[in-house]
Parts: sequence; C-alpha cells; structure tokens
Amino acid sequence: MNKEVCKKFQDLTTNLEYDSNDESYKFKDDKSKEYCTNENCDDDFNKINIVCLFLFNEIFGNSTSFSFIAKRNTNIVEYIMIWLSYMLNFKKIEENDTIKNFYEAYINSDNRYITDINNVSGYKNYKDLIDKKEDLMSIYVKDMSKFYDAFVLLCHIYIEVNEESLNCYRFSKIANDFAKKYDELNENYNNGKGSPYNQLLSTLSNDYYNLKNKCKDDQSSNFPSLPTYSRRLVIKNTLISIGFIFVAVSIFLGIAYKYSLFGFRKRFQKQCLRERIKNIKKKLIINILFEE
Repeated sequence: MNKEVCKKFQDLTTNLEYDSNDESYKFKDDKSKEYCTNENCDDDFNKINIVCLFLFNEIFGNSTSFSFIAKRNTNIVEYIMIWLSYMLNFKKIEENDTIKNFYEAYINSDNRYITDINNVSGYKNYKDLIDKKEDLMSIYVKDMSKFYDAFVLLCHIYIEVNEESLNCYRFSKIANDFAKKYDELNENYNNGKGSPYNQLLSTLSNDYYNLKNKCKDDQSSNFPSLPTYSRRLVIKNTLISIGFIFVAVSIFLGIAYKYSLFGFRKRFQKQCLRERIKNIKKKLIINILFEE
C-alpha cells in the first residue's frame, strides 16, 4: 500500500457510483468507457468489470506501474477484491454468493485479463495475479464487503500524510477509527491461522503498521496498536481446553474409581478366603480333638 495506489483507487472507483433511486450504476464521466465491450455499457455487472479491469491496468499494466505504483506488492489485488465485493453487494445477489461467481462470468471469459504484462517476471497477466489469491474467492461477498470501510480509512491517511513534514497528528482520529473498525473485523472474522479472512486482516494490519512506523517520529500523533487475537476466539479455545481437561479428568477419575472398586473387591475376596481357611482349620482341630 502507498499513496500512489490509493490515489488510483480514489480516482477510478469514484468514477462509478451506485444510484439507490433506480438501483443501478452510473459513470460520472467517460474515463472508463473506453473499456466498454458494447456501446452503452448498460449492464451493471459489465460496468463493475470495466472499472475492475481499469484498476488492474493502471496499477499493474506494465513494468513501470508494476514497479513504481504497485511496488511489486501483489497484496493490492486483495484490495481490488474488497472493492469488487463492496460494489457487488449493492446488487441483489444470493446470500451465499462469492466473487467466484463474478470471476467465472466476467473475468475468466474476458481476454483482456490474460494480456501479457510486459517486462514483468513472475506474473503473466491480470488473471494470473487474481488466481494467486484464489483462496479469497471462497469468502462471501456480503462478508468481504465489510472490509471496505477499513480500507478506505487507511487509504485516506496514506493520501493525506505528508512524509516530509510529518503531519500525522492530524490523522490520529482517523487512525483510531480504523483501529475500531479493524477490531470489529477481527472479532467477527478472525478464524485462526490459515483462514482466508485472516489473510485480509493481515494485509490491513501490515499496511497500517507501515504507516504507523512512518509516523513514529511525530510525537504528537496517536496511532493505536491493533489487536493480535480475537477475544471471541481466545474464549472459545479456552472453553474447549477446559472442556477437554474436564473430560480427561472425568475419564481418569472413572478409571481410578473402577480400579479402586476392583482392588476393594480383591481385598474383600482375600479376607473372605482367609476367614474360610481359618474356619476350616478350627473345624479340623476340633475334629482331631474329639477323635482323640
């Protein structure tokens, strides 16, 4: 994440607005229309696809933009996917829809996503960049869209912070707003290591701390730390551990009780045997005495 990337997002994504009155998307100007596959771009999903393609072209389009705008940071693809989910969420889609559905219908069938990125090694084209984030396509659109507000807050600080004069103190409130939003996401979506949600949280966290480090010399700024673990997850794991210990102790006590009873029975049987032997001996002695 950097200022240049955030400016690209701001310039391009604000060009497409959702009109809640007629429930459709409208371009504010003709900037993106050159990417239209038909004359009018009447289809809303095509409009979203156009801006998505425009983002990839502006940020990853060639070796210059790939190196100096994206700075070879392919995690920016995650932010494009977050924006994409946010835009799709305005439409009447199925409850459990994922980006995978949009990907199959528009990206996978659009040859412009497989145009080679010139003079860039490691990534062939835009589709290749997206495919490397395939695990994120399992996240529901309605869930991924909730990461958008945190991304916007973070981008706002990146755009406005002056690295030379370090005016970070002016954005302490926004940094605190971001931290609160991140905490909400962390509580709701931190599902432990390896979760695709955690991948998004990690990207947001890393870019926030990069910004915080830039502002560390501004003593008047107040950029709070972010939570590392989900309180919900810690409580859940603690309860599971307590439950496991309780079950283990119960089993152990049950086994101990069983063996204690077994031992008691054995002792009781031995005592009875000794009593019988003693009685037999007494009878033998008495019989011998009478015989004499």
